[in-house]
Amino acid sequence: LDSTKKKVILDRLTAAEGLERYLHNRYPGTKRFGLEGGESLIPMLHFALQRLGYWNVVEVVIGMAHRGRLNVLVNLLGKQAADIFEEFEGTKEENEYSGDVKYHQGFSSNVTTSQGGEMHVALTFNPSHLEIVAPVVIGSVRARQDRRKDSKGVKVAPIIIHGDAAFAGQGVVMETFQMSQTPGYFSGGTIHIILNNQIGFTTSNPKDARSTEYCSEIAKMIQAPVLHVNGDDPEAVVFAIESAVDYRTLFGKDIVIDLVCYRRRGHNEAEDPSKTQPMMYQQIENHPTTRQLYAEQLVAEGLLTQAEVDHQVSSIRDRLDAGETIALSLVSEPDESMFVDWRPYLRHEWTAPSNTTIKRSKIQELMRDINAIPTGFVVHRQVQKILEDREKMVFGAKPINWGCAETLAYASLIDQKFNVRITGQDVGVGTFSHRHATLYCQKEGKQHIPLQDSISGGKFNIYDSILSEAAVLAFEYGYATTRPDTLTIWEAQFGDFANGAQVVIDQFVSSGEAKWQRLCGLTMLLPHGYEGAGPEHSSARLERFLQLCAEKNMQVCIPTTPAQVFHLLRRQIIRPMRRPLIVMTPKSLLRHKLAVSSLDELCDGAFQTIIDEIDDIAADEIERLIFCSGKVFYDLYEARAERDLKGIGLVRLEQLYPFPHDDFEDLLRRYTNLDSIVWCQEEPQNQGAWYSSKHHLEDAIEAIHPHIELSYAGRLPYAAPAGGLARRHLRNQQKLVDDALLSCEIGEVL
Repeated sequence: LDSTKKKVILDRLTAAEGLERYLHNRYPGTKRFGLEGGESLIPMLHFALQRLGYWNVVEVVIGMAHRGRLNVLVNLLGKQAADIFEEFEGTKEENEYSGDVKYHQGFSSNVTTSQGGEMHVALTFNPSHLEIVAPVVIGSVRARQDRRKDSKGVKVAPIIIHGDAAFAGQGVVMETFQMSQTPGYFSGGTIHIILNNQIGFTTSNPKDARSTEYCSEIAKMIQAPVLHVNGDDPEAVVFAIESAVDYRTLFGKDIVIDLVCYRRRGHNEAEDPSKTQPMMYQQIENHPTTRQLYAEQLVAEGLLTQAEVDHQVSSIRDRLDAGETIALSLVSEPDESMFVDWRPYLRHEWTAPSNTTIKRSKIQELMRDINAIPTGFVVHRQVQKILEDREKMVFGAKPINWGCAETLAYASLIDQKFNVRITGQDVGVGTFSHRHATLYCQKEGKQHIPLQDSISGGKFNIYDSILSEAAVLAFEYGYATTRPDTLTIWEAQFGDFANGAQVVIDQFVSSGEAKWQRLCGLTMLLPHGYEGAGPEHSSARLERFLQLCAEKNMQVCIPTTPAQVFHLLRRQIIRPMRRPLIVMTPKSLLRHKLAVSSLDELCDGAFQTIIDEIDDIAADEIERLIFCSGKVFYDLYEARAERDLKGIGLVRLEQLYPFPHDDFEDLLRRYTNLDSIVWCQEEPQNQGAWYSSKHHLEDAIEAIHPHIELSYAGRLPYAAPAGGLARRHLRNQQKLVDDALLSCEIGEVL
């Protein structure tokens, strides 16, 4: 290396060590997950950005766990030291958000690269589930690449910093590697850096930590190169990172650097690691720091004097005393065009109006365009019948079903220049064969995507995902937080499978705004409904989402008609509010004879939070009012008609959260002669909407009909989401319908 580069390496090592020493002395024993022992990470990242700039990369997104994060924030991204001190001292000004700890915080800034000009660098926010941030980073990178029309991934690059124990142990690492070269998740390759402490929390024996020789072995599944480098040899570290950047650029694939270092203190600064690793920490205590070793080398080479080395140390300390930034190459007046403009999406309530109507002629025009099959393209005969039926639907010859309405929602949004991105397992066809957004030629096997190929305006992308929930949903979350102009949708194959991504739901989807002020318009489609298919194919665990609802953090809806899903999907992107939308979608209702809509309901309607009694029954004739959500409405409706029951009203609650209090109370006022009000659900009593919604229902009932006590009709509590015996399922389904319509004597029919 030339002398200038060597001096920069020492400067960055001095800054890294200086910050840790400063924080250790000023805030002894306070958690900070320091970088001591791995200080080479800072010069490594500095030269990574410079090398990426050489290759004309203009944006970099970094994801990392706790360890070293404060150092990266200050020494790479230029966060003011004074701001860090405020977080340590608890004096940082509060706002309306709940916030997060200092070593989870993200940051972004613009830096200058010597050969590539200005570069935007973002460090993502990170929860305590360390590795789950990896696919979030790559999703954000893909969104930035799409925004820049960077299909080869050469303008935006991801860097992910892992812990050795987590890299070897967390399954999402494998999922993220497996996605890396697939069309829906390609980002031009990721630079992975393992900050290898050689210890995970208190476990250092490799026999306990993994079954492989190296913690990096998992990368071999995609034949990614692995460079093992000694953290105490910073020149080799710089060589490794520049080689990694070149490889990523030339081949568009992932590469891994195993930065073998150590952890001078415990997992956090309050822990004494010698309790469990006495021999290791005897060696560490007597081991000189990386900065000391490299400073001695440069003094021996005659490149610097000891006085100059000492001045570097004191200069860093003085700048920290002043609360200044100690990062290199920061841009004082950043180019704002590099940032995503979120200003149009700020401070909107969920009640903000949105016009989701559409002209009849436009719907018919869009359907003609979608159904224009290329010459020579042979569609499967069953699919051809579906396409022909859809054309009849928009011209009034047949009622509109779910698949038709959903397709028209996407087509209309694209026509209005919005983008739509849908991913998940088998989403092209749809698990229940209702969507057929991707068509396959029966002669040649090639694909045709009508919404992509036949509608101009916005972009439509639909990808069948790998068989993953956690990494794929995390990717889509990262995408949605970066592209507010795109309706980003993840669909679970079955709603039950969303529990494989529970970490993403808990730590990002439901809480990202409260913790990090990150808006996200991600939509999750979760098939849900009790058709006797057993414990793992019935419930999307509605109760879990409702338990996570607070502070208007997300929307939970159960649309029961094609018009409702049409307006709901359109509302999600047309309305400027950006919060997650959780949709319990149907299975049997996709083809139910009653679950249909008219063309007028699509053209002139809007999403209804509550659907009132639909039969021509006078409100003052209703004595028993049954509230429900989802598929069970149709069971109740058919049973009421079959038995010719009078005086019973059926009302569907289509939006469970945010609970539509005003709409609900207005509806209750219509019914003046009630003597009973029932909540009916298919799910067991300890699941579904009952426990999370009953207080909303009871508050409104108390205000309008204080003499009535809310009753429950549904299954008894189950440990499993549903029963697995078809005959028992049918008996209990009939029992809960009878209870709702007649008696409310809750019990199990065995």
